[in-house]
Amino acid sequence: MRYAARYDSTMRVLVRLFASYREAAGRGQFQMELPDGARVRDVLARVLAENPLLRSQREIVAARNREYVGLDEPLVDGDEVALIPPVSGGAVTRATADIRVTAEPLSVDAALALVRDESTGGICVFVGAVRRENRGKRVTLLEYEAYPEMAETKISEIVAEAESRWGPLRIAVHHRIGTLTVGDDAVVIAVAASHRAEAFAACRFAIDRLKEIVPIWKKEHTDDGAIWIDEHA
Repeated sequence: MRYAARYDSTMRVLVRLFASYREAAGRGQFQMELPDGARVRDVLARVLAENPLLRSQREIVAARNREYVGLDEPLVDGDEVALIPPVSGGAVTRATADIRVTAEPLSVDAALALVRDESTGGICVFVGAVRRENRGKRVTLLEYEAYPEMAETKISEIVAEAESRWGPLRIAVHHRIGTLTVGDDAVVIAVAASHRAEAFAACRFAIDRLKEIVPIWKKEHTDDGAIWIDEHA
């Protein structure tokens, strides 16, 4: 009697999709069974095979357990693998940094209060707000989506790098997610340093780097429809 082959050496990983990838696949997360020795590229290959619409995406970035990795990164049972669209763009201790990715409205006054201190002489604040027009179209609302656990980790890395370059600093980085209307604040960054030059430099670095590496995406709704914004506007 001949028996079908049985493979006991398998692993299960949690696959997570976000923003335009989530919409194209029709789901945000699911379990995937893979043979032992599988790598991130094996997850990607299967997802692309099952979801042809993802093949039209310009770039697919992967994260394993909330850290960016290459496609040859090996996997083990229980790993979390996220396929991430392009983002819409001394270590600091808990006492000097406040990081929030939240659906609640943001407050500039609250961010300022968190960084004010007798040891700092310069405070710089950046506020990113939803504007009425973009790319020649009338904006009606924005939707922000995040991979929240990884977003906060990456913001922490940005804060640590800013501290190493311009510290000592006191920093608040607050990013809104969910549905925002015109005039709402989407991001507030407040940086306090001993002098204004360090405060200005660290604040600009924080917002520019946030747009580059933090997995937060923006869907823009206009009179002509809605589209995910990949460029760092």
